[in-house]
Amino acid sequence: MRCPFCSNDDTQVKDSRPTEDNSAIRRRRFCPACGSRFTTFERVQLRELTIIKRNGQRTPFDRDKLMRSILIATRKRPVDPERIERMVNGIQKRLESSGESDIPSDAVGAMVMDALAGLDQVAYVRFASVYRNFREVKDFEDFIGHLGTGSDEDD
Repeated sequence: MRCPFCSNDDTQVKDSRPTEDNSAIRRRRFCPACGSRFTTFERVQLRELTIIKRNGQRTPFDRDKLMRSILIATRKRPVDPERIERMVNGIQKRLESSGESDIPSDAVGAMVMDALAGLDQVAYVRFASVYRNFREVKDFEDFIGHLGTGSDEDD
């Protein structure tokens, strides 16, 4: 594994252990060239997933991008990081076990929306504002109005 600090190719594993949910192996590494320490995670990848965006563009599935978008939605909210990690792992497992290699971005967005609805209502609205492309205050009002009725379907 290449050192992220000095780009040395020869780093050493000092400690390996499974994550709390046993979905990955966490490795503490040491670079003998610069003395830096860093952590890597090793995860099982069942299949190569491709995300089909709304404009037809195809991009490889990026777990880190999914995690970042959820972290942005949950920023400054009382949400346990372990729950976010389990949520991202669950979404990735559902995508990989779906049997499809090409996944529409709308399907990923819907999975995130479903998961956030049960996790934190503010994060849910934050994510929806980007996912559904809210353009004005009325879009928020309409969406939040549907929350009270239990429906968040597009009109």
